[in-house]
Amino acid sequence: MNYSSKIDFFGFNIDNLSMRESLDTIINSIRSKNNFHHVALNVAKLVKSRKNPLLRESIQSADMISADGAGIIYGMRLLGLEPKGRVAGIDLMHNLLSEAEKYGFTVCFLGATDDVLFRMLSYYKLKLPNLRVVGFYNGYFRREEEMSIVNEIASLNPSIVLVGISSPRKEIFIKRNKNKLNAKFVMGVGGSFDIVAGKTKRAPVWMQSIGLEWFFRFLCEPKKMWKRYLVTNTVFLFMLLKSLVYWNATKKHRG
Repeated sequence: MNYSSKIDFFGFNIDNLSMRESLDTIINSIRSKNNFHHVALNVAKLVKSRKNPLLRESIQSADMISADGAGIIYGMRLLGLEPKGRVAGIDLMHNLLSEAEKYGFTVCFLGATDDVLFRMLSYYKLKLPNLRVVGFYNGYFRREEEMSIVNEIASLNPSIVLVGISSPRKEIFIKRNKNKLNAKFVMGVGGSFDIVAGKTKRAPVWMQSIGLEWFFRFLCEPKKMWKRYLVTNTVFLFMLLKSLVYWNATKKHRG
């Protein structure tokens, strides 16, 4: 099963796939024993990548880039593009783990604190009792400890490695180590471990459906999130307007 539709959005080739198509592509890759790297692209990550070459290179080198975040979807539509819809990283993680239980894929978790990991694993033990978890590691390790952790994960020969570390650290970590982890599939999932563990709340479904998940996060952590959303959303809006003006000018000139 091959889905090859991609959309160029500010230099990133986003895979224009539904959730089911994304899962089919990933499962097929795991079965084929490919070294497959997935990135969930949101507005904050896109904007940060403009001044962080390592982050940009990591995203661009991924085998699959999903549109994660309403801002990316709305931005694509504003520029006349036609995305199939949002593939949120945390939803993809949940669905992939369900598939992993069904197919017997082994899973390794890297990220968050020990407490969050234990609470998350307890949740999945109840929800997916046959999920084959072969390893889990605290994400707050020192740089000099990195290779030891990478080598230990590689020795487990996992089908799936989920990296729950914040950006841009997780993208840079994956770019540096994805060929050393001995995994069929590697995906950065950011703060998803915290949400599953109940440490962080996710927006209600109705807020997710109308693109206000970011606003819910701001309400939950205003001191932490206000600068991120003020700066990144403003920069992203400017990028969109600039591209829209250029697109209209080009269209008018050709017409």
